[in-house]
Parts: sequence; C-alpha cells; structure tokens
Amino acid sequence: MDIEKRTTAKVARRFIAFLVLCYFVAYLDRVNVGFAKLTMDADLGLTDTMFGFGAGVFFLAYFLFEVPSNMLLDKLGARLWIARIMFSWGLISGALAFIPQISKATGLSPEHTFYGLRILLGFAEAGFFPGVIFFLTLWFPSAYRARIVGYFMAAIPLSSAVGSPVSASLLGLNGVAGFAGWQWLYISEAAPSLVLAFVTYFYLTDRPADAKWLEPEERSWLANRLAGEDKGRAHVSPASALASLYDPRVLALSLVYFGGVACLYAVGFWLPTIVKGFGVTTAMNGWINAIPYTVGFLGMIWWGFRSDAKGERVGHLVIALAIAAIGVGGSGFLDDPYLKMAALSFGAFGVFASLPIFWTLPTAILSGGSAAAGIAAINSIGNLSGYFGPFAMGWIKDATGSFTWGLVAVAACAVIALVIALVLGHDPALEKAPLEHTA
Repeated sequence: MDIEKRTTAKVARRFIAFLVLCYFVAYLDRVNVGFAKLTMDADLGLTDTMFGFGAGVFFLAYFLFEVPSNMLLDKLGARLWIARIMFSWGLISGALAFIPQISKATGLSPEHTFYGLRILLGFAEAGFFPGVIFFLTLWFPSAYRARIVGYFMAAIPLSSAVGSPVSASLLGLNGVAGFAGWQWLYISEAAPSLVLAFVTYFYLTDRPADAKWLEPEERSWLANRLAGEDKGRAHVSPASALASLYDPRVLALSLVYFGGVACLYAVGFWLPTIVKGFGVTTAMNGWINAIPYTVGFLGMIWWGFRSDAKGERVGHLVIALAIAAIGVGGSGFLDDPYLKMAALSFGAFGVFASLPIFWTLPTAILSGGSAAAGIAAINSIGNLSGYFGPFAMGWIKDATGSFTWGLVAVAACAVIALVIALVLGHDPALEKAPLEHTA
C-alpha cells in the first residue's frame, strides 16, 4: 500500500467514527425538540408559532457566536475547544427537561424559559460543526473531502433515523419518577454528550505534527501534501480571517448553504407533527420518521463518494438541490400518507446528498487563517435558515391550517441555492495535488 492510501486510511480510522458519534449526539440534542413537541406543547401551553420560534431561535444565538468560536478553536486547539462545546451543550440540553421547575423558580413563563434555554443552547453549540469541518481540512487532502465530510455528516440522517424511534419510546416513559416523557427524552439524550466531552479531550489530536500514532514518514507526507495544497490555493483565498468575512464568494456560498439547510431544518423540526396528522401512534410515528432519514443517509454516502470519484462538484450539488426542491415542495400537495412520505424521502435524498458536496466548494478557496473564519461565517449565515425555516413553517401553518405553502417556501430556498451555485461555478484545479496544480 502506498504512503497516501496508508496514511489517509489511518487518519480516517482514527477520527471519522468518533466524530460521527460526537455529531450524532450533537444533532440529536439539537433537533429532539421536534419529538418533545408531541407532548411538551400541551404541558407548557405552546402554540405552533411559539414552538417554531423557540425551535428556530437556537440558530440566532448560534449565528452570533459561530465565528468567534471557530477562531478560538484555531487558537486553542480542537480537542480542548470541542470538549468544552460538548460539555456546555450537554448541560443546557438536559436543562430543557426542567422548564416547569426553572419557570417556577425564576418567575418566567414556560414559553420564555423555553426560548431562553434554546438561545443558551445555540451559544453553547456554536462552533462545533464548522470546527470539525476546519479540523478535517487539517487532516485530509482535498481529493478525499466530499466522501470524508459525507461520512461525518451522515450523523445527521443517522441520528434522526435511529433517534426517531428512540425518542418516541422515551416519550412513553410519561409519569416515571414524576417526570413527563418529553422530560425523560431531554435527560436521556443529553447525558452522552457530557461523557463524550471528556473522551474528546484525550482522544483528538490537534494537528498532524502532533500525531504520534502516525509513522514519521506518514506525518511528513501528510504535512507536505496539505501545505502544498494550501499554498496552491493561496492566490484565490482571502488574505486574512477578517477579509474572508466580507469576501463576495463566501457570502454567496452562505446563501447556497442557507437554501439547503432551510429544507433540512424546516422539515426536520416539523416532520413528527406532519406524521402525527396521519393518525398513527407515537411509537409508529418514530418508525415512519426514520424512513426519509435512512434514504438521506444512503444518498449522502453514495453521492459524496461519486463526486470524489468523478472529480466534479457543481453538477452534483445542483442535481441534489433540484431533487430536494421537487421532493419537499411536491410533498405539500399530496394528501395520501404513502405518497407524501415517498415525496419527502425523495426530497431527503437531495437535501442530504447536497451537504458534503457543498463543503468541497469553500474549502477549495479558503486557506490558512481565512479557512477557520470563512467556514464559520458560511455555516453561521447558512444556519440562520434554521431559524427562519421552522418559524415560517409554524407561522404559515397557524395562518393557513396547512403545511402546504410552508413546504413550498422552503423548497423555493433550494431552487435559489442551485441557481447561485451554477453562477458561482468551481475550478477543479484548486483541489488537485500540488504537483498537478496549475496556478
């Protein structure tokens, strides 16, 4: 086995499964509010608009602290900063179980306590995802990034596919030890992040130069390959971290990501409620919810691998976003449960397949210090759709009594994203190995 295959395989074995586990826990803590809603709303007196605002306000706080958090990760190292993120989000996610008690102690209404904790959760988790994306650029050459990011981001559909029936089962613990089912859901799903925070600190390695688990020649090859790629894209990269924050390409890529993530979160937060409308039991709701995410998981892995194999990015991204728009938007006009779930599953394939392809675009034009800030800026602006999407779905549902036009609205975001991606284009030479690069 040549040194390239041997080294990348070692790095992948060392990090990918562990990072998938961490993101699995992170994403579950972020979106389990969708399942909690099935019984929490009645206990706390929340309307659909209130829930949509509370679910989405997480992302406003996330937006504000994303760039500072990633800059601190670059300075302090991934293992320390990611461990801190995981510990703080675990504490706050668990605190959501005690909204009635916190409300009583503070005098705040349950509604405002819910809002406040979701805001704190956004601050706590900010920087985790872009931090890991940046971390992966420090360890994997460009030619491997679509599949590697796909493996990592597969935790999103995987957490929802596995977490949906688990979350539904936890709701069945209603009344155990005096807690409601939705409270047990928050407590049970927050605990793993607290444990993993300590494991993260001792397990991750900040940079290849620190990797004692690689042979000296492997460390040398990896460091030289990544340094060569970084130098090869220096002529197109913003000159500094600050410059990356207002670079037109970074802002345009933020809008592309906004469109894809709008579909992801709007449907993700409301899918349990949509399925509830089919008249199924809570337990069956969990299993039905898992279907689109299972399809999305397969699409994410296969499409990312295909993009790397073909060495093509924009076409793969545009096709995926088109599938997302057709599936999500079309589902709004289907009343039959089987057809609606088929459309949503088709859309899920597109949504999840687009994500790892997307992240090959910014990492091909950002180098050095601009990468940490630029990746964080794209993720923070893009994730604002995590606020607007769920809130718009809730507001439109309250106004019209139907999810139809809310689904159409988020599908339109995917259409706008694919148009911007086509206009931006992509230079594949920026992802070539140093000797192949043509400046």
